[in-house]
Parts: sequence; structure tokens; C-alpha cells
Amino acid sequence: MTEPQLAAMPDDWTRALAVVAHPDDLEYGCSAAVAGWTDSGKDITYLLASRGEAGIDSMDPAVCGPLREAEQRASAAVVGVTRVEFLGHRDGVIEYGLALRRDIAAAIRRHRPELVVTLNHRDTWGPAVGGAWNTPDHRAVGRATLDAAADAGNRWIFPELLTDQGLEPWNGVRWVAVASTSTPTHAVDATPGLDRSVRSLMEHRSYIEALTDEDPETYCRTFLTGKAQAAAARFGGRPAVTFEVFGR
Repeated sequence: MTEPQLAAMPDDWTRALAVVAHPDDLEYGCSAAVAGWTDSGKDITYLLASRGEAGIDSMDPAVCGPLREAEQRASAAVVGVTRVEFLGHRDGVIEYGLALRRDIAAAIRRHRPELVVTLNHRDTWGPAVGGAWNTPDHRAVGRATLDAAADAGNRWIFPELLTDQGLEPWNGVRWVAVASTSTPTHAVDATPGLDRSVRSLMEHRSYIEALTDEDPETYCRTFLTGKAQAAAARFGGRPAVTFEVFGR
């Protein structure tokens, strides 16, 4: 059966907040789309739940965390993002729950986005049967982000955000877009931002060199180009970054 065509992502917005668990999640997920958005004048902020300090087996977390934070800031700059915030949750054991929802809701109130972007919150990468198991951090952050988009607009959920931090409710989130899902509904043309997405992923050199013996540029370009080309058949033949979009 032929899969349905993907709709173009909504474009009538100004501000977005991208919320993920680790440094490099956005670069593997959707940075080509981010590059196109910043080119058009849209305002994007990155929010990371952790610093990725448990991500390199050969490196002590006390050394790894600051290094990966610096690499994330450099990576974001390649695609035009200058605001990168870290919540400080512990890498590898991020827990879905009220603390995480509150932290993300606070960021949504602070930045007041119309679009919120996150990463695959489902149990698997790919099909439910036969797909690779997703990590607990990705599942926790993705699900908490979907919930926090609503939490941010309700003054009676986490009222301390207003009384203690002066953060007024924000009910202006119109969509939450989930990258790297196996059930996408929308897409963005990856062509204008694809080269920068490769350079952006390459900024995570410490992680990539620990992950693979391949040449970093070859590895990054092959992965991101292949992913974008795989979506082309459902997006008018254009290489694409795909999203599952939930309206609010």
C-alpha cells in the first residue's frame, strides 16, 4: 500500500521552542528544518533536559558534560540558533513526572512559542514490531513536552511558576511537532538546510568519534542525506525532515 503524502509544516508562526533530552538529539532529528526556519527570520530556542554527560563511555561525566554542552552551543550556532538552555536533569535517568513537566512548562511560559518541537516519544524507533527500542530519556522528555504544552497555559497547574517566578500562563502553543517518528504527518523541505545540518552534527565531534570509526563528515552526511531522501517519496520528491504534528 502506498503511504499518504506528507503535508507541508505550518509556517504562520514566529517563535519555536525545541525540547530534547541530550546534545545531538536535534542534529540527528531536525536541524535541516531549523536552518530553513532561521533563514526565514523565525526565532528558535533550544532547551535540553540534560548535558549528555553519560553519553561517552570512555569519558568521566564531570568532563563529558561541559564538553558536550559546548559542542551543542557550537552546533546550534551553525543553524542560526543562539539561545541554548540546559535544565540539568541527570543524563540516562531522566524521569517523566511533575518536576520535568514543570521545568518544560516554565520554559514555554518564558519563551512563549507558537510551535514546540520535540523528539520521538514512542517506545520504539520505527515500527512497533521489529523496531529498535527507544531510550527512557527520549520517551520521558517527549511525553513531558507534549503535556507541558498544555500545562503552560493553565494557571492552576504549577501556580508557583507565577507566584515564585512571575511567569504568566502561555496558552499560545498551536502545535507540537515530533521529529524522528515512524508516523509522520508533515514535512519540511530539507534541501536549503541540509549542508548546514551536516556541519551542525559534525560539531558533536567527541560523541561521533566515540560512536563510530568512520570519517565524521562521511558518517554525518550519509546519515542525514539518507534520512532526508527516504522521506522524499512522500513529499513530492523533495528531500525532507518529517514531523508528527499535534494541534492544540
